[in-house]
Amino acid sequence: MRLDKFLKVSRIIKRRPVAKLVCDNKKIKINGKVVKSSSEVKVGDVLEIEYFNRYIKAKVVEVPQGNVGKAEASDLIEILETKKIET
Repeated sequence: MRLDKFLKVSRIIKRRPVAKLVCDNKKIKINGKVVKSSSEVKVGDVLEIEYFNRYIKAKVVEVPQGNVGKAEASDLIEILETKKIET
């Protein structure tokens, strides 16, 4: 699944165009490498996301085949670290 779609489906970022914009601004890493919005997400990947004033580090637990409900969205990732970025 594409990174921008995964961010939307997992409810990390609520809108896909916003997820694409964050990717295009080089604010997302997969396994330590800066990636584009079209990059594939696989089970076991570690995502590092700088989104506005937040930093989120999460591990991909499951990649769905399509859209999932709000209740199942939290099961797709495991939050490893989260913190507020001081500006």
